[in-house]
Amino acid sequence: MSGFLFVVPPLVGHINPAVGVADLLLARGHRVAWACADPGLVGRLAGDRAPVFPCAGPVPGVGEARRPPGLRGPEALKFLWEWYLLPLAEAMAPGVRAAVGTFRPDVVVADQQAFSGGLVAERAGLPWATSATTSAEFADPLAGLPRVAEWLAERLAGLRGSVGDPAGDTDPRFSPHLVLAFSTVELAGPPAAARGGPIRWVGPSITARPAAAGFPWDWLDPGRATVLVTLGTANADAGGRFLAVCREALRARADRVQGVVVDPGNTLGADAVSSRGDIPSPDGTGAPYGTRAPYGAQPSPDHDKDLLVLPAVPQLALLERVDAVVCHAGHNTVCEALWHGVPLVVAPIRDDQPVVAGQVVDAGAGVRVRFGRVTAAKLGAALDAVLHEPGHRAAAERIGTAFRAAGGATAAADSLEQLAWEYR
Repeated sequence: MSGFLFVVPPLVGHINPAVGVADLLLARGHRVAWACADPGLVGRLAGDRAPVFPCAGPVPGVGEARRPPGLRGPEALKFLWEWYLLPLAEAMAPGVRAAVGTFRPDVVVADQQAFSGGLVAERAGLPWATSATTSAEFADPLAGLPRVAEWLAERLAGLRGSVGDPAGDTDPRFSPHLVLAFSTVELAGPPAAARGGPIRWVGPSITARPAAAGFPWDWLDPGRATVLVTLGTANADAGGRFLAVCREALRARADRVQGVVVDPGNTLGADAVSSRGDIPSPDGTGAPYGTRAPYGAQPSPDHDKDLLVLPAVPQLALLERVDAVVCHAGHNTVCEALWHGVPLVVAPIRDDQPVVAGQVVDAGAGVRVRFGRVTAAKLGAALDAVLHEPGHRAAAERIGTAFRAAGGATAAADSLEQLAWEYR
């Protein structure tokens, strides 16, 4: 029996892939614990099967950690690193050290954006693995920005001096022992450069979720294609215009297409939805379909045959029934769609999303549009392409096959067990 400490940022998309891996390790008799700046979030997503050690640190959407609206490009990158990721690492470090001292893990599993996990493990002389829940870093997104890359290297070196082993030289985003990549080269492509230790391409960690109650499955029309539109839970403040464009494009195709639009912030307006009371949460979060929206909703009577607007949906279950996805190119949404062989229209907003969108297009599994400037006509043309040009679906199905063959959570758990065995 070995002990595994998962160090994660307070971000749903970074915790969810690790949950299935942690559950498997627990089922195999190992000890598992978590360290996070938002213990409550881990508890809601992972349940109470393993202890959660609290850490300090900024939580997105709370106080100063809230991202200023409208940030794009270099400014968004600066916010991500200077105002979130680096302060998060500094703030989490004491809590991670305390967790290591109390739990005494054999292996630390550090999310690629929770730098304190790897650095604390390095200082304690523990083997550690990187949990790469997005494949963007493998593409070296700063390759064309040498000054930014130099600035970041200096900041990471300073972080190591205060948190990790000052004599070390490992990039805290890439463990020298093991890198778990929750994707495959069929989507991500080969790494741009060799960094860190061996990469294990395990594919997405997609595990069964509790059955969703309350979704109007009988609304779906088998005689028309179904399109899911979602921008993820972190982009509610930025999506109003884009969701309105999607609504217009979908209505123009209502004779052959129906749309399910996720609108957690009700940015489409009160006329788009009508309250129908709380919907039981299938993941135990206490909020509809795993979000923090305070209500469930149905479309207004005028639009309920063609467009379903909800604050949240049971995404995995719905992906088994849809023909295309329009999204922000968030890594989890993209991988979940491709797992089901569903092609995409991607409209990246910020952070790693442009890189992931490029991967989708390069793989032939979708079409990219400009989030801030796309018109209903251009979005409609992109939808027509992924729905009617067979090459996009064939590419999506090919990637889905590669995902399933990679092993997912099982392959990740196997690799972590092997790492623990090697360092006994």
